[in-house]
Amino acid sequence: MMKRIAALLLSAAVLSAVATGCNYEQLSQNSDSDYGSREAGDPKMIGNKAFGTMSTNPYQHDNAFFEYSSKISNQVSSLNGIASGLVFLTDKNAYVGIMLDWSAVGTRSSGGTVEQDNTGTTEGVYNHATGSNYTNSRRLAGPYNSYFTVNDYNNLSDELKQTIALKIRKMAPAVQEVHISANMELINHFNEYAKIAWGGRSLMPSLDEFNNLVKYHFAGGTIMPRSISDPIVIPHRQQRNRGEQ
Repeated sequence: MMKRIAALLLSAAVLSAVATGCNYEQLSQNSDSDYGSREAGDPKMIGNKAFGTMSTNPYQHDNAFFEYSSKISNQVSSLNGIASGLVFLTDKNAYVGIMLDWSAVGTRSSGGTVEQDNTGTTEGVYNHATGSNYTNSRRLAGPYNSYFTVNDYNNLSDELKQTIALKIRKMAPAVQEVHISANMELINHFNEYAKIAWGGRSLMPSLDEFNNLVKYHFAGGTIMPRSISDPIVIPHRQQRNRGEQ
């Protein structure tokens, strides 16, 4: 009798441990701390795909206007794994530029190499490779001392893109397509447009340039976006020395 009771208790303990493990795994898969499980039935991927190309319309990226959404940008930036998000809405689509901070698992899907070298921060320099103390103040993302970028949006986790797209569609239900990238150059261009909007100026004079930019990055466009000109550099070490005097 005692052996039977002990066996029942052991079975209950095993079932409890399994249930706890399953609950933990489910909570992790549901959270925005894990974008990397990639298993069948993952809760983040249940339902229709919410990001990327949905239409066969060849003019899908010929937007009639575009605007910066600070509200949606803040919501995207609040997700685990994302250091900064810039969101632009058009008459058709939402375009999202993100930088990653590696605070969540599986934000990258596969492939590619790490694009940032941040070792200079421990040596008091900007560029570890050259020992330079200078930075480009117009570039939000760069190869040194920067949050992280991913050149090809196909190398971002589908779970991450789905999470972002669903959040955007909830806040902007009229959006037809949601396009998401962590490309360094796209982010820096988006940052320039955001600064125009923050200054209270119209983005319409930049519409053609914006359309060429998103076509180039998301639709195989052939018009290369303009390069962001080099600004006055900021000598980090000199600034620090002045503060120490």
